[in-house]
Amino acid sequence: MSEQEIKINVTGDEGSGQPEDSTSADAAREESQLKKLSADLADLQQTLLRRQADFENYRKRIEKERAEDSKRATARVVESLIPIADGFEHALAAHKEDEYSSYRKGFELIYKQLLDNLAKLGVERLEPLGAAFDPHMHQAMDRTETMEHPDGTILEVFQPAYVYNGRVLRPALVRVAVHPGGASNKAVN
Repeated sequence: MSEQEIKINVTGDEGSGQPEDSTSADAAREESQLKKLSADLADLQQTLLRRQADFENYRKRIEKERAEDSKRATARVVESLIPIADGFEHALAAHKEDEYSSYRKGFELIYKQLLDNLAKLGVERLEPLGAAFDPHMHQAMDRTETMEHPDGTILEVFQPAYVYNGRVLRPALVRVAVHPGGASNKAVN
């Protein structure tokens, strides 16, 4: 055999089936690994998105709970300040004589500051005189039979109501008008 024949045999068809089979098997193996890795990557991306959404929901829930806790704490403080405001009202109503005028001015300033600070916190003070009786906002302490006012009208306010963020901290203590012999009178008795 000459050199040319050897070269032809090397590049010829003899023995060429084996290298191609191993190459195609390697390519198929690599492609299946690539598909598996792509699927794993997609799963990990979905897991990451879910975890991020869960964390965002957790963060929002914690922020909401903190805000609610803050409102509850503020409501407790305000509830403890309401009797102090009542005390100022009683003190101002009790001493109207001229010798107490300088003390009265000081009490009025402090009382005004207290009410202003309560208002800054979001507290509303309600004086429902002349309004219709609402059992969610008012507590009837007395009834007066009269035809001069519509049935259920508030005639007198003994203590004002205080509301914080839509929640009644203290209902107003009131006197309510009732018509003599009316249905509301029978229902109450």
